[in-house]
Amino acid sequence: MTAPLDCLVVGAGPAGLTAAIYLARFHLRIAIVDAGNSRAALIPHTRNHAGYPGGISGRELLALMRRQAAEFGGEVTEGLVTGLEKDGDIFLAHVETGAWQARSVLLATGVVNNAPPMSPDIHDAALRQGLLRYCPICDGYEATDRRIAVIGTGERGANEAMFLRTYSADISLISPQGDHELSADQRIRLEEAGVALVNGPCEPLRIEGERILVPTPNGAEAYDTAYPALGSIIRSELAMMLGAEATDDGCLVVDDHQRTSVPGLYAAGDVAKGLDQISHAMGEGGVAATTIRNDLAARISLLR
Repeated sequence: MTAPLDCLVVGAGPAGLTAAIYLARFHLRIAIVDAGNSRAALIPHTRNHAGYPGGISGRELLALMRRQAAEFGGEVTEGLVTGLEKDGDIFLAHVETGAWQARSVLLATGVVNNAPPMSPDIHDAALRQGLLRYCPICDGYEATDRRIAVIGTGERGANEAMFLRTYSADISLISPQGDHELSADQRIRLEEAGVALVNGPCEPLRIEGERILVPTPNGAEAYDTAYPALGSIIRSELAMMLGAEATDDGCLVVDDHQRTSVPGLYAAGDVAKGLDQISHAMGEGGVAATTIRNDLAARISLLR
Protein backbone atom coordinates (compact mmCIF):
# COMPACT_ATOMS: atom_id res chain seq x y z
CA MET A 1 0.00 0.00 0.00
CA THR A 2 1.29 3.48 -0.89
CA ALA A 3 2.53 5.46 2.10
CA PRO A 4 0.42 8.45 3.08
CA LEU A 5 1.40 11.86 1.82
CA ASP A 6 3.06 14.15 4.31
CA CYS A 7 0.59 16.85 3.32
CA LEU A 8 -2.33 17.25 0.95
CA VAL A 9 -2.85 20.85 -0.14
CA VAL A 10 -6.46 21.52 -1.16
CA GLY A 11 -6.66 24.61 -3.34
CA ALA A 12 -4.15 26.15 -5.74
CA GLY A 13 -4.69 29.83 -5.12
CA PRO A 14 -2.03 32.17 -3.70
CA ALA A 15 -2.14 30.56 -0.23
CA GLY A 16 -2.08 26.96 -1.41
CA LEU A 17 0.65 27.48 -4.00
CA THR A 18 2.87 29.42 -1.59
CA ALA A 19 2.50 26.61 0.94
CA ALA A 20 3.22 24.01 -1.75
CA ILE A 21 6.47 25.74 -2.73
CA TYR A 22 7.61 25.72 0.90
CA LEU A 23 6.48 22.14 1.56
CA ALA A 24 8.15 20.78 -1.57
CA ARG A 25 11.39 22.55 -0.67
CA PHE A 26 11.19 20.95 2.78
CA HIS A 27 11.50 17.61 0.89
CA LEU A 28 8.04 16.57 2.04
CA ARG A 29 5.86 14.26 0.00
CA ILE A 30 2.90 16.38 -1.05
CA ALA A 31 0.05 16.61 -3.51
CA ILE A 32 -1.92 19.67 -4.58
CA VAL A 33 -5.51 19.25 -5.73
CA ASP A 34 -7.48 22.13 -7.17
CA ALA A 35 -11.05 22.48 -8.42
CA GLY A 36 -10.17 25.40 -10.72
CA ASN A 37 -12.22 28.05 -8.89
CA SER A 38 -9.58 30.34 -7.40
CA ARG A 39 -11.01 33.80 -6.80
CA ALA A 40 -7.61 35.24 -7.70
CA ALA A 41 -8.11 34.00 -11.27
CA LEU A 42 -10.99 36.47 -11.64
CA ILE A 43 -8.76 39.50 -11.04
CA PRO A 44 -8.22 41.21 -14.41
CA HIS A 45 -5.35 43.35 -13.14
CA THR A 46 -4.03 43.94 -9.62
CA ARG A 47 -1.77 46.90 -8.97
CA ASN A 48 -1.35 46.67 -5.21
CA HIS A 49 0.49 43.32 -5.10
CA ALA A 50 4.10 44.19 -4.31
CA GLY A 51 6.80 43.33 -6.80
CA TYR A 52 4.84 43.92 -10.00
CA PRO A 53 5.15 47.54 -11.15
CA GLY A 54 2.34 48.17 -13.61
CA GLY A 55 0.32 45.31 -12.13
CA ILE A 56 -0.36 41.70 -13.04
CA SER A 57 -3.46 39.67 -13.82
CA GLY A 58 -4.62 37.05 -11.37
CA ARG A 59 -4.30 34.29 -13.96
CA GLU A 60 -0.75 35.28 -14.81
CA LEU A 61 0.24 35.37 -11.14
CA LEU A 62 -1.23 31.92 -10.54
CA ALA A 63 0.49 30.52 -13.63
CA LEU A 64 3.85 31.81 -12.41
CA MET A 65 3.26 30.34 -8.95
CA ARG A 66 2.26 26.97 -10.43
CA ARG A 67 5.41 26.95 -12.53
CA GLN A 68 7.54 27.75 -9.49
CA ALA A 69 5.90 24.98 -7.41
CA ALA A 70 6.45 22.51 -10.25
CA GLU A 71 10.19 23.29 -10.26
CA PHE A 72 10.35 21.45 -6.92
CA GLY A 73 7.89 18.66 -7.75
CA GLY A 74 4.72 20.42 -6.63
CA GLU A 75 2.47 19.55 -9.55
CA VAL A 76 -1.23 20.49 -9.37
CA THR A 77 -3.84 17.78 -9.91
CA GLU A 78 -7.18 19.09 -11.16
CA GLY A 79 -10.09 17.75 -9.15
CA LEU A 80 -12.69 18.44 -6.50
CA VAL A 81 -12.32 17.06 -2.98
CA THR A 82 -15.82 15.96 -2.05
CA GLY A 83 -15.22 14.55 1.43
CA LEU A 84 -12.67 14.53 4.22
CA GLU A 85 -12.36 11.92 6.97
CA LYS A 86 -9.82 11.19 9.66
CA ASP A 87 -8.78 7.78 10.97
CA GLY A 88 -6.35 8.19 13.85
CA ASP A 89 -3.53 10.38 12.55
CA ILE A 90 -4.35 9.82 8.87
CA PHE A 91 -6.71 11.89 6.72
CA LEU A 92 -8.67 10.42 3.84
CA ALA A 93 -9.67 12.93 1.16
CA HIS A 94 -12.19 11.74 -1.40
CA VAL A 95 -12.03 12.95 -5.02
CA GLU A 96 -14.02 11.89 -8.08
CA THR A 97 -11.40 9.36 -9.16
CA GLY A 98 -10.42 7.91 -5.79
CA ALA A 99 -8.92 9.12 -2.54
CA TRP A 100 -5.75 10.59 -1.04
CA GLN A 101 -4.24 9.56 2.28
CA ALA A 102 -2.22 12.17 4.14
CA ARG A 103 -0.69 12.81 7.54
CA SER A 104 -1.78 16.44 7.33
CA VAL A 105 -4.11 18.56 5.23
CA LEU A 106 -3.90 22.24 4.38
CA LEU A 107 -7.19 23.79 3.30
CA ALA A 108 -6.65 26.78 1.02
CA THR A 109 -10.11 26.58 -0.52
CA GLY A 110 -11.00 30.28 -0.41
CA VAL A 111 -14.41 31.85 -0.77
CA VAL A 112 -17.01 32.57 -3.46
CA ASN A 113 -18.27 36.13 -3.85
CA ASN A 114 -22.03 36.64 -3.84
CA ALA A 115 -22.67 38.37 -7.15
CA PRO A 116 -25.30 41.02 -7.86
CA PRO A 117 -28.16 40.15 -10.21
CA MET A 118 -26.75 39.94 -13.74
CA SER A 119 -26.15 37.28 -16.36
CA PRO A 120 -22.87 35.34 -16.08
CA ASP A 121 -21.53 36.60 -19.41
CA ILE A 122 -22.23 40.25 -18.53
CA HIS A 123 -20.76 39.66 -15.05
CA ASP A 124 -17.49 38.37 -16.51
CA ALA A 125 -17.32 41.11 -19.12
CA ALA A 126 -17.91 43.77 -16.46
CA LEU A 127 -15.09 42.32 -14.36
CA ARG A 128 -12.69 42.41 -17.30
CA GLN A 129 -13.59 46.04 -18.03
CA GLY A 130 -13.28 47.19 -14.43
CA LEU A 131 -16.98 48.06 -14.33
CA LEU A 132 -17.54 45.52 -11.55
CA ARG A 133 -15.09 45.22 -8.67
CA TYR A 134 -15.15 43.15 -5.50
CA CYS A 135 -12.24 44.46 -3.43
CA PRO A 136 -12.03 48.17 -2.59
CA ILE A 137 -8.82 47.52 -0.63
CA CYS A 138 -7.25 46.15 -3.82
CA ASP A 139 -8.55 48.59 -6.38
CA GLY A 140 -10.33 51.50 -4.72
CA TYR A 141 -7.45 53.65 -5.94
CA GLU A 142 -8.45 52.94 -9.55
CA ALA A 143 -11.95 54.29 -8.78
CA THR A 144 -10.66 57.60 -7.44
CA ASP A 145 -13.08 60.45 -8.23
CA ARG A 146 -15.32 58.15 -10.27
CA ARG A 147 -19.07 57.61 -9.94
CA ILE A 148 -19.40 54.48 -7.79
CA ALA A 149 -22.39 52.26 -6.96
CA VAL A 150 -22.21 50.02 -3.89
CA ILE A 151 -24.76 47.19 -4.07
CA GLY A 152 -25.71 46.34 -0.51
CA THR A 153 -27.29 47.48 2.70
CA GLY A 154 -26.98 47.01 6.45
CA GLU A 155 -23.62 47.07 8.19
CA ARG A 156 -21.71 45.48 5.31
CA GLY A 157 -23.08 47.89 2.71
CA ALA A 158 -22.68 50.96 4.94
CA ASN A 159 -19.08 50.11 5.82
CA GLU A 160 -18.11 49.52 2.18
CA ALA A 161 -19.74 52.76 1.07
CA MET A 162 -17.89 54.70 3.78
CA PHE A 163 -14.60 53.02 2.86
CA LEU A 164 -15.03 54.00 -0.79
CA ARG A 165 -16.08 57.52 0.21
CA THR A 166 -12.39 58.19 0.94
CA TYR A 167 -11.74 57.69 -2.80
CA SER A 168 -14.69 59.54 -4.31
CA ALA A 169 -17.40 62.03 -3.35
CA ASP A 170 -19.91 60.40 -5.73
CA ILE A 171 -21.09 57.24 -3.97
CA SER A 172 -24.53 55.63 -4.13
CA LEU A 173 -25.52 52.79 -1.79
CA ILE A 174 -28.16 50.73 -3.57
CA SER A 175 -30.25 48.18 -1.68
CA PRO A 176 -30.32 44.85 -3.57
CA GLN A 177 -33.80 43.69 -2.47
CA GLY A 178 -36.04 46.57 -1.39
CA ASP A 179 -35.87 49.33 1.18
CA HIS A 180 -32.57 49.80 2.96
CA GLU A 181 -32.03 48.03 6.28
CA LEU A 182 -30.00 50.69 8.04
CA SER A 183 -29.97 51.91 11.62
CA ALA A 184 -30.59 55.56 12.38
CA ASP A 185 -26.88 56.01 13.19
CA GLN A 186 -25.85 54.39 9.90
CA ARG A 187 -28.20 56.64 7.93
CA ILE A 188 -26.89 59.77 9.65
CA ARG A 189 -23.27 58.75 9.05
CA LEU A 190 -23.91 58.02 5.36
CA GLU A 191 -25.96 61.16 4.78
CA GLU A 192 -23.37 63.36 6.49
CA ALA A 193 -20.74 61.84 4.19
CA GLY A 194 -22.86 62.62 1.14
CA VAL A 195 -23.60 59.00 0.23
CA ALA A 196 -26.83 58.74 -1.78
CA LEU A 197 -29.23 56.05 -0.52
CA VAL A 198 -31.20 54.28 -3.24
CA ASN A 199 -33.87 51.69 -2.45
CA GLY A 200 -34.17 48.51 -4.49
CA PRO A 201 -34.94 46.04 -5.72
CA CYS A 202 -31.83 46.19 -7.86
CA GLU A 203 -32.66 44.70 -11.26
CA PRO A 204 -30.06 42.84 -13.37
CA LEU A 205 -27.05 45.04 -14.01
CA ARG A 206 -25.94 45.54 -17.59
CA ILE A 207 -23.18 47.24 -19.53
CA GLU A 208 -23.91 50.36 -21.53
CA GLY A 209 -20.88 51.58 -23.42
CA GLU A 210 -18.09 52.16 -20.91
CA ARG A 211 -20.37 52.31 -17.89
CA ILE A 212 -22.43 49.88 -15.84
CA LEU A 213 -26.17 50.41 -15.63
CA VAL A 214 -27.97 49.71 -12.34
CA PRO A 215 -31.77 49.62 -12.74
CA THR A 216 -33.98 50.31 -9.68
CA PRO A 217 -37.63 51.37 -9.22
CA ASN A 218 -36.41 54.97 -9.52
CA GLY A 219 -34.96 54.29 -12.97
CA ALA A 220 -31.64 53.08 -14.33
CA GLU A 221 -28.50 54.98 -13.39
CA ALA A 222 -25.09 54.66 -15.06
CA TYR A 223 -21.93 54.35 -12.96
CA ASP A 224 -18.25 54.14 -13.71
CA THR A 225 -17.94 51.06 -11.52
CA ALA A 226 -20.02 49.00 -9.09
CA TYR A 227 -18.92 47.23 -5.92
CA PRO A 228 -21.13 44.40 -4.62
CA ALA A 229 -21.20 44.33 -0.81
CA LEU A 230 -23.20 41.11 -0.61
CA GLY A 231 -20.87 38.90 1.38
CA SER A 232 -19.43 35.59 0.29
CA ILE A 233 -19.71 31.83 0.73
CA ILE A 234 -16.79 30.36 2.68
CA ARG A 235 -15.52 27.07 1.26
CA SER A 236 -15.04 25.51 4.67
CA GLU A 237 -17.36 22.51 4.31
CA LEU A 238 -14.51 19.97 4.31
CA ALA A 239 -13.32 21.21 7.72
CA MET A 240 -16.90 21.19 8.99
CA MET A 241 -17.06 17.47 8.18
CA LEU A 242 -14.39 17.01 10.85
CA GLY A 243 -16.01 19.38 13.36
CA ALA A 244 -13.49 22.21 13.00
CA GLU A 245 -14.26 25.44 14.83
CA ALA A 246 -15.56 28.25 12.63
CA THR A 247 -17.15 31.68 12.89
CA ASP A 248 -20.87 32.15 12.35
CA ASP A 249 -20.30 32.90 8.66
CA GLY A 250 -18.08 29.83 8.16
CA CYS A 251 -14.54 31.24 8.34
CA LEU A 252 -12.22 28.71 9.96
CA VAL A 253 -10.73 29.70 13.29
CA VAL A 254 -6.97 29.17 13.33
CA ASP A 255 -4.18 29.86 15.81
CA ASP A 256 -1.14 32.04 15.10
CA HIS A 257 0.42 29.16 13.15
CA GLN A 258 -2.64 28.38 10.96
CA ARG A 259 -3.69 25.29 12.92
CA THR A 260 -7.42 24.62 13.03
CA SER A 261 -9.07 23.04 16.06
CA VAL A 262 -8.61 19.60 14.40
CA PRO A 263 -5.07 18.21 14.92
CA GLY A 264 -3.24 17.88 11.62
CA LEU A 265 -5.70 20.14 9.77
CA TYR A 266 -4.48 23.60 8.76
CA ALA A 267 -6.07 26.50 6.89
CA ALA A 268 -4.67 29.50 5.04
CA GLY A 269 -6.00 32.27 2.86
CA ASP A 270 -9.56 33.52 2.59
CA VAL A 271 -11.09 30.35 4.10
CA ALA A 272 -9.50 31.32 7.42
CA LYS A 273 -10.61 34.27 9.50
CA GLY A 274 -8.52 37.31 8.52
CA LEU A 275 -7.76 39.84 5.80
CA ASP A 276 -8.77 38.75 2.29
CA GLN A 277 -5.68 39.86 0.38
CA ILE A 278 -3.26 38.02 -1.91
CA SER A 279 -0.21 39.09 0.07
CA HIS A 280 -1.84 38.08 3.36
CA ALA A 281 -2.87 34.70 1.93
CA MET A 282 0.67 34.07 0.73
CA GLY A 283 2.06 34.94 4.16
CA GLU A 284 -0.38 32.54 5.79
CA GLY A 285 0.63 29.86 3.31
CA GLY A 286 4.28 30.23 4.32
CA VAL A 287 3.41 30.13 8.03
CA ALA A 288 1.17 27.09 7.57
CA ALA A 289 3.79 25.16 5.59
CA THR A 290 6.50 25.80 8.15
CA THR A 291 4.17 24.78 10.97
CA ILE A 292 3.19 21.60 9.12
CA ARG A 293 6.85 20.69 8.64
CA ASN A 294 7.68 21.26 12.31
CA ASP A 295 4.56 19.47 13.57
CA LEU A 296 5.33 16.46 11.36
CA ALA A 297 8.94 16.41 12.59
CA ALA A 298 7.65 16.12 16.14
CA ARG A 299 5.62 13.04 15.13
CA ILE A 300 7.73 11.24 12.52
CA SER A 301 11.35 11.22 11.33
CA LEU A 302 12.08 13.49 8.40
CA LEU A 303 15.70 12.33 8.10
CA ARG A 304 16.76 11.48 4.57
